[in-house]
Amino acid sequence: MSADVVLETLKNAGEPLSAGQIAEKSGLEKKVVEKAMNQLKKDEKIVSPKRCYWEPK
Repeated sequence: MSADVVLETLKNAGEPLSAGQIAEKSGLEKKVVEKAMNQLKKDEKIVSPKRCYWEPK
């Protein structure tokens, strides 16, 4: 599932990432990343420490 890949990418990064950076590091398309991030936000698994950047909760 793409949400798992996005979450794992964020955990491995060790720093907040933007959707574009997540797409680049994970190999997923940006649209897929954004959809997965919306689900992760709803599930409260990721948080935004600064505008447009995300990290695992």
